[in-house]
Amino acid sequence: MNNSLSSTVPLGSPLYEQVKQAVLAALAQGEWKQGEAIPPEKNLAERFGVSIGTLRKAIDELAAENILVRHQGRGTYVAVHTRNHHFFKFFRIIRQDGNKSYPTTELLRFRRVKASALVREKLALPAGAYVYEFQNVLSLNGDVVMADDVCLPESRFPGLTDAHLRERASTLYALYQDVFGVNVIATDERLRTCLAESAHARCLGVPEGSALLEIRRVAFSYNRQPVEWRVSRVNTERYEYLGQEPWETGA
Repeated sequence: MNNSLSSTVPLGSPLYEQVKQAVLAALAQGEWKQGEAIPPEKNLAERFGVSIGTLRKAIDELAAENILVRHQGRGTYVAVHTRNHHFFKFFRIIRQDGNKSYPTTELLRFRRVKASALVREKLALPAGAYVYEFQNVLSLNGDVVMADDVCLPESRFPGLTDAHLRERASTLYALYQDVFGVNVIATDERLRTCLAESAHARCLGVPEGSALLEIRRVAFSYNRQPVEWRVSRVNTERYEYLGQEPWETGA
């Protein structure tokens, strides 16, 4: 158990921010699992050598970010994210008339491979590390809209099989959480345009060379640990990317 405050926050950061990062580090190390209660505030304040007020401010921020959840009279628990929470927070492709819907998914390819230099960089993996690499095609309202190429570190998803992906009852991120104890809490997305190569053109049913939206995403668990690298190609003829809502950005 690590009782020290985080040394990764910038010099001069408020004490509560250091406490927040220390709690995130404990979550990243698996000290408390999804759905479990964290220790009482008095115990945590003693552990980190801070006042109850400082500890409470750190916990308040983690609760506002839906990483922890308070239950009146019972304590504070590690959040278990629901299907709707994960899906509509991280899936941002909607029909141009504003219709939001769940996609149907078809798994086209699954394999275990040695991570490329780019994948190692994105997932902070050492040389020689292996990843699971798979491709999904997603349809909305009967329209084939998106092709996803996904890489997951074998070290975080030991024993993953194509059956896990084909037979999952809910979203990918729910699978990560429920089967492997990996909770995605944030993503970093970069958008650009690209031209459809032959493989993606066939998947999406568009002519080769058609303009597509390309979304490059790193998904993070606690303490900014990268757990997924994904590149999505989207046919935007009838669909578009929805940016964050004001309540998600704090604006």
